[in-house]
Amino acid sequence: MKRVKNIIIAFALALVSVSCVSKLAYKEPELELPEQFQYTATADTASVANLQWKQFFNDPILQDLIEKGIRNNYDLQIALKQVASSQEKLKQAKYLQYPDIGFGVSAQISKPSKNSMNGQSLNLFLGQSHVEDYNAAFNLSWEADIWGKIKNQQEVSKMQYLQTYEATKAIQTQVVAAIAQGYYNLLMLDKQLQIAKSNLDLSTNTLSLTEKLWQSGDTTSLGVQQATAQKQSTELLITQLEQNIAIQENALSILVGENPNKVNRTIEMSDTSLPQDISAGLPAAMVSRRPDVRQQELVLLESNSIVGIAQANMYPSLKITATGGVNSFKVDNWFSIPASLFGSVLGGLTQPIFQKRQLKTDLNVAKIQREKNVLAFRQSVLNAVGEVSDALVSNESLKVQEQKASEQVTTLKNGIKSAEMLYKGGMANYLEVITAQGNSLQAELNLASVKRQRLSSIVDLYRALGGGWK
Repeated sequence: MKRVKNIIIAFALALVSVSCVSKLAYKEPELELPEQFQYTATADTASVANLQWKQFFNDPILQDLIEKGIRNNYDLQIALKQVASSQEKLKQAKYLQYPDIGFGVSAQISKPSKNSMNGQSLNLFLGQSHVEDYNAAFNLSWEADIWGKIKNQQEVSKMQYLQTYEATKAIQTQVVAAIAQGYYNLLMLDKQLQIAKSNLDLSTNTLSLTEKLWQSGDTTSLGVQQATAQKQSTELLITQLEQNIAIQENALSILVGENPNKVNRTIEMSDTSLPQDISAGLPAAMVSRRPDVRQQELVLLESNSIVGIAQANMYPSLKITATGGVNSFKVDNWFSIPASLFGSVLGGLTQPIFQKRQLKTDLNVAKIQREKNVLAFRQSVLNAVGEVSDALVSNESLKVQEQKASEQVTTLKNGIKSAEMLYKGGMANYLEVITAQGNSLQAELNLASVKRQRLSSIVDLYRALGGGWK
């Protein structure tokens, strides 16, 4: 008996020592990252993405909209529920290394046939025609984590929880950026509506002047018709802009989790300001900060643990079961202690031998999935670097476009004044005036659009760098 006891102790110590080195090692994939982003002058370690969104967006109305969006947006609320669900699973995973314990109570009465062997035996030896059996017992089952299967299952739950957490941050960056984009688009539409109404006044004045000249015989009815058409075209544009403003207000309201309604705003697009000293930082820092890239890396870590589980399933498993309680053939002495006490312990070592190649297939599939996730992680990094580069080049290009568009507006506004003076003096015809007004209107609308695009490019850069979730 002493020898058997020593063997059991040695075996248990061996199991403990193996389980201490059971976690499958993770090797981070090599990433071919540039030293700095394209279209940046220097490799600055600072980044605008390190700013909290309240510091990045200093417009109080926009801040209020973003706060509402973070609090009420349904996509974000759904994501938070997913985090809570994963958190519960993570809590449960912490108990996987503990044994399963259950308690059961059973009572059985069997009455065999009197002519059967059991019936005659009962009557002969016990002097009764039936058998009673009363049982109350605790049952225990435990599997030793020899090869780290349970540890890897816990790691899978942890990675899944962290994925939902990073997914929530990614959704918040998208919501913050979408609200800002919608708000700036609304300000652009406001500006374009203001431009159109101002141009309508010019068209009305031109029509009035043309009618007077027609009445005096200095122009034809065609001039009146052309001036009228120009005024009608501007009125149509105003109606379209008012429609677009209402639709944008509805979209923005829904984005912040409210019923479609008007969005109060007290500033114009020219009064908005975003950080002008745009610093992208280093690509390596962006990778560790951007939530969707981090989420993809966590998927890779999860697949690494799944490989560990599939590998552990191919090795022997040690399971220990135990049961103990009180048992009696009579109900009146069921709980008679210690006479009714019983107990048993069973330990078994099981090695899978032939499972129709299922275990090897599971392992190979898990390894292939891990390789796929390595590629997906690298792809996510490449896409992120590309998005940052796109935002940088757009911002630099739109700076120049805004300057050129502003110069064009100034030139064409001066052209309107010259055309009107020449028209009144009879040195220009109505077509030149209408053309000058139309060109100026289009240039002003384009300038407002370019300003909005530049604001959008800065927001895109902030989001692409991983900002907006702090």
